[in-house]
Amino acid sequence: MLPATSKLCAAISYRHLRNMTGLRRQAAVAISQELSRLASHSPGPSTWIHQVRRRSSLLSSRLEEKPFSEMEMSYIKQGEEALQKSLRILEDQDDWKTETVAGNGDKVLSKVLPDVGKVFRLEVVVDHPLDTVYGELVDNMEQMGDWNPNVKEVRILEKIGKDTVITHEKAAATPGNIVGPRDFVSVRCSRRRGSTCVLAGMSTTYGAMPEQEGFIRAENGPTCMVLRPLPGSPSQNRLTWLLNIDLQGWLPKTIINQFLSQTQWDFAKHWRKRLPRPVPVAC
Repeated sequence: MLPATSKLCAAISYRHLRNMTGLRRQAAVAISQELSRLASHSPGPSTWIHQVRRRSSLLSSRLEEKPFSEMEMSYIKQGEEALQKSLRILEDQDDWKTETVAGNGDKVLSKVLPDVGKVFRLEVVVDHPLDTVYGELVDNMEQMGDWNPNVKEVRILEKIGKDTVITHEKAAATPGNIVGPRDFVSVRCSRRRGSTCVLAGMSTTYGAMPEQEGFIRAENGPTCMVLRPLPGSPSQNRLTWLLNIDLQGWLPKTIINQFLSQTQWDFAKHWRKRLPRPVPVAC
């Protein structure tokens, strides 16, 4: 299936074929079918995961609105792949181990996956409207370095359509430089289906952003953040953050695991400070 899909995507990148609506539609259908095939490997998805996966069916309409180049199509496909892989990891609730739990209920869990290694999952509940939380994570992602001390900079390199971006992130060095400066080049896709929002991503290559002096190019993904209302309490929202990073370099696993767990813990703490104070509801 993938070779045929690649040929269709390549075909619509040529200028003289861009106006062939039927060919674009055929490429869109082929990609949607391929995404459905990937999703089918995870039986019995929960309701919110199923809703997000349905969002991929809108890819066809997006392609009808604007013809994408072969490279842009590749990035869109990578973002969709990151989303599907992340959801498959999250929907499997077995074998998660609790790393830390805070008094306010925030917790970090971990799990070892074959061929992937150790991944981490942050669970946080906040008393803020979904639009506020989603806007901070997606619309204001370039401001993350202003409030998260573990992030030096996030920069959007390219926007592709409405839902896909290429970003460059610089992570700050840890105290004592135990873990030196890392940077990432990622493709990210955002999805919003009803009351569920997902921001997924994975490492990619981008010609205009080669490896930077003074930074080790690390790899991430598949990773994602999921936002959804707390059952029975629509004014509260749960954030689930799946973190999967290869820091590269020569670091003991104990230091890597401690660093990644602490990264999620720090994010939760500073993110709460960043969000505006909830407005009390008058009785």
